[in-house]
Amino acid sequence: APLERWYSGLHWGQQVRPGVPGRIPRGRLEVGVPRRGIQAALFSAHIGPAPDPEDWWSYKDNLQGNFVPGPPFWGLVNAAWSLCAVGKRQSPVDVELKRVLYDPFLPPLRLSTGGEKLRGTLYNTGRHVSFLPAPRPVVNVSGGPLLYSHRLSELRLLFGARDGAGSEHQINHQGFSAEVQLIHFNQELYGNFSAASRSPNGLAILSLFVNVAGSSNPFLSRLLNRDTITRISYKNDAYFLQDLSLELLFPESFGFITYQGSLSTPPCSETVTWILIDRALNITSLQMHSLRLLSQNPPSQIFQSLSGNGRPLQPLAHRALRGNRDPRHPERRCRGPNYRLHVDGAPHGR
Repeated sequence: APLERWYSGLHWGQQVRPGVPGRIPRGRLEVGVPRRGIQAALFSAHIGPAPDPEDWWSYKDNLQGNFVPGPPFWGLVNAAWSLCAVGKRQSPVDVELKRVLYDPFLPPLRLSTGGEKLRGTLYNTGRHVSFLPAPRPVVNVSGGPLLYSHRLSELRLLFGARDGAGSEHQINHQGFSAEVQLIHFNQELYGNFSAASRSPNGLAILSLFVNVAGSSNPFLSRLLNRDTITRISYKNDAYFLQDLSLELLFPESFGFITYQGSLSTPPCSETVTWILIDRALNITSLQMHSLRLLSQNPPSQIFQSLSGNGRPLQPLAHRALRGNRDPRHPERRCRGPNYRLHVDGAPHGR
């Protein structure tokens, strides 16, 4: 309901600035504090009102002289985030292809949009470039390793300060310039994202890797063209988009790798089925440069690039990696309907 009320006040193509949350007050971190007292010490290091504990985290420990907990501290500053420190199925991971088990019974992925174009808000959250779909049409994904239909909640874009480094996941120790994450919740079992994130079979995240090249993916071009990306230059800037075809984000043919993991942001809930698309997308060097010019701060504060917004790799340990392509024959091309995105139940994919 709050999301629908937010959308109801917007006009198509209108630039909007949602309310700016309270700034984290300046302060310093005291040293020589026992580990058991670290949470109290971190909060007491701030002068003035305490920050919202549910939003007090960052990818970097120091922002403009203020201490904000980076990944090593996530599991220490909030009891609800303890899995970030002690969880055994954390994400992201480095996927070694030699460990991927070929599963010929994995069905193709299916996308349902009700035959409608996607619309929603492109938003600079101060941590990510985020696309929040409007309440209608409902976008669902199913198939692959998923036993239920999952509803799209957010599209998130992560990227690095240099080419070849910026994705959260890696393949054979190799990173990519960016990673697009489509975050879904299980709408058949749970009423909303929050409930699903705390529950078994709750979430599904599809990841697509991005390289810098001479051409650009058509869906990402809509998000990253100059007229659009300059509307979200600063934290809390937002811009409404419509007439988007989500199926254009996916390669024409592809395989995928899946494993059981967690959210890669607090609270690091271990309720995520990850699906990694094994064929990378492209964006141009100009589009990547435009992303790196986005600020994680509002315009009243010093510029700090949004780049480098990914969690460090986590141990895979003994978790299984499954794929729908036979790793014994990597030279074989993805042919046939099992290696295409099936849109709205079309028998042969797009």
